Amino acid sequence: MGNRLSKIYTRTGDDGTTGLADGQRVEKAGSLVALMGEVDELNSLLGVVRAALSADPEAAVFDELLSEIQHDLFDLGGELAIGGASVTTPERVAWLEAAIDRLNAELPPLKEFVLPAGNMAAAQCHVGRAVSRRVERHAWRVESPAEIGAESRRYLNRLSDLLFVLARTLARRGGGHEVTWNRAR
Repeated sequence: MGNRLSKIYTRTGDDGTTGLADGQRVEKAGSLVALMGEVDELNSLLGVVRAALSADPEAAVFDELLSEIQHDLFDLGGELAIGGASVTTPERVAWLEAAIDRLNAELPPLKEFVLPAGNMAAAQCHVGRAVSRRVERHAWRVESPAEIGAESRRYLNRLSDLLFVLARTLARRGGGHEVTWNRAR
């Protein structure tokens, strides 16, 4: 990064605006900036999942997957900061779909709804799934449809699916189990 951020605070946002990558100033309270913040929140949550998995040497494959996703989310943030830019490609959506299929192939079919639980990493994946759904909903509400591309919306939709399947996978690791909804309780 070199000297890109030699000064952390600039005071330019003290008036309620923030600067986008193209130099444009926009309201901090606007839906585009809110969406950028939600993408950052989701990325941070994935970092928490990675930290929960860091003690498990057999979880390296999941760490690599989540690292790739974090980079994709950072790219998405860049896409949002440069109006009209389109960074997310159909290939990245297909990559997510392949990862979902790969993980899901190892799981038994669902017979009941899954509750967000199981173990720490699985529960955190469920939080990430819920945040991913919120980010996707917000992507459809942003001020201008040109602010986020169709492939980015597809990516967010698949990402919540991947986090669900990953949560199921993580809950079952090491002899664990998924917690399902008990309709007869």
